[in-house]
Amino acid sequence: MIRGLTGDDAPRLAELELLLFSGDNPWSAADFRAEISQPYCIYLGIEHEGALVAYAGLAKMGPATDPEFEIHTIGVDPKMQRRGFARVLMEHLCAEADRFAGPIFLEVRTDNVPAINLYERFGFQTIGVRKRYYQPSGADAFTMVRPARLLEQAQQHEGDEL
Repeated sequence: MIRGLTGDDAPRLAELELLLFSGDNPWSAADFRAEISQPYCIYLGIEHEGALVAYAGLAKMGPATDPEFEIHTIGVDPKMQRRGFARVLMEHLCAEADRFAGPIFLEVRTDNVPAINLYERFGFQTIGVRKRYYQPSGADAFTMVRPARLLEQAQQHEGDEL
């Protein structure tokens, strides 16, 4: 079941973040509470058998007449990966950006091939490299963008297989 996240979810989000990103300064519960409370952020989660197993956050940036979006985070419990949860979250995040015909930006570790493949299936393209972006590991990140899609374009691709 997909649902909007609240500050009450912050402890579980921090727990998942530590499992997923322990080498790169994972977000704390306080970080998640602060981010979720922002009016320009949309945070979604997926529950499976009563437990929060996946999450994602999207920020709407810039002027209302010409917005851009950033995926701030996305993660799936390691025990629940490869079940399509990240794909479902990405569908929702992209649909939100498509409502405003805005591009979506993100950063991803250059060695995170499964995530890169997922993003490419959603139309993201690599536009740059950020050296030593992730700390304290010093891992590089690709900056990726999914160009703005007009609502009509998004609707034409609604049934496409991913």
